[in-house]
Amino acid sequence: QVQLVESGGGLVQPGGSLRLSCAASSSIFNINALGWYRQAPGKQREWVAAIYNGGIANYADSVKGRFTISRDNAKNTVYLQMNSLKLEDTAVYYCNFPFSLRSWGQGTQVTVSS
Repeated sequence: QVQLVESGGGLVQPGGSLRLSCAASSSIFNINALGWYRQAPGKQREWVAAIYNGGIANYADSVKGRFTISRDNAKNTVYLQMNSLKLEDTAVYYCNFPFSLRSWGQGTQVTVSS
């Protein structure tokens, strides 16, 4: 199976930005959908965004207008550009296949704090 590795997390102040990367171990050209998820402390994992090969993207209401998901098939990578970060965005972020979920990876920690 294709392995996914998240990176790019870190500590940022409210209003700041981060760009997360999800690197696949092999080509994602034939993978129709890829998505980002997050799990905040004490909360259940939630879906954040998804993108299809046709370029169509969907977002959770909580991040609409602030986050942008994109994919670069040539680099086997999916990105999540996060702008105007809020305290409630603090979570471990994961990538996966929305319609065929695999085992969750290590994720990347995003901490928004003043």
